[in-house]
Amino acid sequence: MAPLSDPAPGGGRGGALVFVGFMGAGKSTAARRVAAELGVAAADSDRVIEERIGEPIEGWFDREGERAFRALEEEVVLGLLADPDARVIALGGGALASEPVRAALAEHTVVHVEVSAEVAWRRASGRGRPLARDRARFEQLFADRAAVYAAAADATLPATASKGAARRATPALEALRAARATVGGRPRMVWADAASGSYPVFFGRGLHAAGFEHPTDGRRLTVTDTDVAAALGVSRAIAIDPGETAKNLATVERVLGELARAGAERGDLVVALGGGVVGDLAGFCAAIYQRGMRCVQVPTTLVAQVDSAYGGKTGVDIAEGKNYAGAYHQPAAVVCDPALLGTLPPAELAAGYAEVVKTALIAGGSLWAHVRRGGPVDDETILGCLRTKLAVVAADERDGGLRQILNLGHTVAHAIESATGYARYRHGEAVAVGLLAALRLSGADALRAEVAELLAAHGLPASFGGASVDDVVALTERDKKRSGGRVPFVLVEEPGRVTPGHAIAPDALRAAVAEVHEG
Repeated sequence: MAPLSDPAPGGGRGGALVFVGFMGAGKSTAARRVAAELGVAAADSDRVIEERIGEPIEGWFDREGERAFRALEEEVVLGLLADPDARVIALGGGALASEPVRAALAEHTVVHVEVSAEVAWRRASGRGRPLARDRARFEQLFADRAAVYAAAADATLPATASKGAARRATPALEALRAARATVGGRPRMVWADAASGSYPVFFGRGLHAAGFEHPTDGRRLTVTDTDVAAALGVSRAIAIDPGETAKNLATVERVLGELARAGAERGDLVVALGGGVVGDLAGFCAAIYQRGMRCVQVPTTLVAQVDSAYGGKTGVDIAEGKNYAGAYHQPAAVVCDPALLGTLPPAELAAGYAEVVKTALIAGGSLWAHVRRGGPVDDETILGCLRTKLAVVAADERDGGLRQILNLGHTVAHAIESATGYARYRHGEAVAVGLLAALRLSGADALRAEVAELLAAHGLPASFGGASVDDVVALTERDKKRSGGRVPFVLVEEPGRVTPGHAIAPDALRAAVAEVHEG
């Protein structure tokens, strides 16, 4: 597939890169850094306003009032957005309150620079900002504007992004701008940050069909499975057998051999086109081939799109346990196209739903409120799940603490998979059963009943067979996260309040596993 062509600077669909966000987010700094990477000048609406009025905004704002300032701001911003030569623009925090401004942004690529309310207050208060004098009003304004920024954003630089993220994200932002000129719908990008590396996550229907690629340097060597290859008409690829039973060291050796025979070099890219098995195995091969080459994840299952494609965990199973051989290896990019889910059988979509429920329980708030209503998984739900995963990984890449919450339901689930030879249950089906066990251990009986209804409505099992309670308990106690002779469990106090590191008494574990056993 050929790389997408770039539209003319400032013109055509894609327009300029326009940075928006709350006061103190660092929009102007981010815009300047991106502009410097592109070799252009950044326009800043606040600076243009000060040139127009001949004084700092604070004094003029206090004298003339907010209504007059917003009218002037709207005029200035619309002028900047109409400039065909504009490449990079930073807007004031309140500019998006104007409906004409929001409408004009549709012709541009909007980059939301996120910030937490606490950090925004620390940066903005006492710095000549008229709306950063009263803390309560400031926080209410922050809450009111959050949805406006999110709705306008084509790209997001999260609050967790490290210093210099905008500069590193510049090629991806330009790729997104080009994609808006070529791909139908509305492709978006979220910047992912972790201690060992950062990368873009591109999200949008039609990206795969349009031939979208990022990065575009180096040869691309695709690893997929035979089912995906047949469904998508992929002819030139390293194809493995489908399913968890192929996720082993023997398959790794075969893939590494094929990469070597193809003359793969460290500067090339392994493209993992498939679900969680393909993503884990291909990512692991990329991590160890010639001591590391780049990998692009192109998830084709719901499990992979909401969870496993992000965060850099790669690995394969051995007889003694799931994912016992692995490495952390962050991707060079993730291209998430929900249209690819159309190739999945209903059972595979259902399996992914368990990860959606798990992630919504971790996130709480609006994501849980949306998921608990039931119904099919829409694009915004997938985007909300992947953003939740990215935020957790940004805070704790190596499972030192917070990231362990992503293991909710997985301790028992992995034991069920291992005990049944990785052949009886899809990963998501085992997670559904594991979630119910975890909620019982949490003492969250009402929430467990609600989750059980959601899972059942999507055709997921509430119990397991094919292995004994003793087998599953024994494998649970050998989980790879065991430390100091005990396995820490992730428990749920309520949606949005999920904590790791809990010790569970053996009799309580056995009772929870017995409850979800078919016998």
